[in-house]
Amino acid sequence: MRVLRKSEWNTWYETLIRAFSGVQEAAEERELWDALTECDRSLGVWEGERCVGTAGAFSFRMTVPGGASVPAAGVTMVSVAATHRRRGVLTAMMRRQLDDLHAGGEPLAVLTASEPDIYGRFGYGIGTFQIRAEIDTDRVRLSVPPGTDDVRLRYEAPADVLDACEAVYARLVPARPGMLARQPGWERLGLLDPESDRDGASPLQCVVAERDGEVVGYTRFRVKPAWGPSGHDGTVLVQDVEGLDPAARAALWRFLFGIDLTTGLHTRGRPVDEEWQHMVSDIRRCGLRVKDSLHVRLVDVGAALEVRTYQAPVDVVFEVEDAFCPWNEGRWRLTGDAKGASCVRTEDTADLALSVRELGAAYLGGVSLVSLGAAGRVRELRQGALTEASVAFSSAVAPWLPHGF
Repeated sequence: MRVLRKSEWNTWYETLIRAFSGVQEAAEERELWDALTECDRSLGVWEGERCVGTAGAFSFRMTVPGGASVPAAGVTMVSVAATHRRRGVLTAMMRRQLDDLHAGGEPLAVLTASEPDIYGRFGYGIGTFQIRAEIDTDRVRLSVPPGTDDVRLRYEAPADVLDACEAVYARLVPARPGMLARQPGWERLGLLDPESDRDGASPLQCVVAERDGEVVGYTRFRVKPAWGPSGHDGTVLVQDVEGLDPAARAALWRFLFGIDLTTGLHTRGRPVDEEWQHMVSDIRRCGLRVKDSLHVRLVDVGAALEVRTYQAPVDVVFEVEDAFCPWNEGRWRLTGDAKGASCVRTEDTADLALSVRELGAAYLGGVSLVSLGAAGRVRELRQGALTEASVAFSSAVAPWLPHGF
């Protein structure tokens, strides 16, 4: 196992592609991942000249409860050749990666999992969820809030308004835990539009929302035309909807619901608390489905719990189990409120006992410690401590990962 050399990237990436079925990506997508790969943070496992394992990390900054932008390693491109499974390759890469992150002082690691049962043994907990919807826009009406009619919409080529859209996105990042501040190059991800991925839909389209000459929102989408015995039956395939206020977002959703020659709207990867769910006339015809999204790992328990704030005052001692990263094991006293927090080692009696996996799940405020306790994953050692900590860890808005990596 060694750090990836730039000259080895194609061989390394082909190992990854083969592990995920071997279907090649479009040239523009492959070129983007080549440009974004941080070779000094990527690992390859080699048997002679053959690469048999891959793992990487992106240098992200992620919003945590309270609005702080915190360094987080975005674990990515993890694969093991099918010929080398069950030999400890994945465990070795996860061991090396977490050791390196700890040595570098990064408090958090995050990932999206191809299979959700893989990473719990390495201390990752499911910290955010997302919803997908398949809405029958022929039968579902949308009620919009006051001010929606003050928003003006216009079509633009996606690349022509990229800077304006990115400015909207950047203003939204501090308001929701789990969102990623986009580093240079990542803005290109939203413009990827290979024809091979369209499945008969249109090229990517963009509509921006304006108020008083200022761009206050945008949507990117495709339209897949279809015709049936009764006439048009097209589908709007939504990629992004972002707005600075409820009226801007409502104007964009209303537009998407009403595109001519369509009877359906499909969207995925959206926040679980997104307000359009309360604006529709019939939620049953929206085909909602919930899926896990961001898996969170506290690399340094004390540092991670100190950089976020808490919804209510909290003073609790955790007994933390972390066999994979033993530097986290033991008792930690967390004291904090909406202004700040301290988390230090202590010999005081523990109030709650849990593993680092549960701390990761609850960290961004979208998973209740009470719920984890009911599942037997958190033990309450002082009466009332579980509810107190659960309220403190909660977030007013659901955490959300805006895009994959």
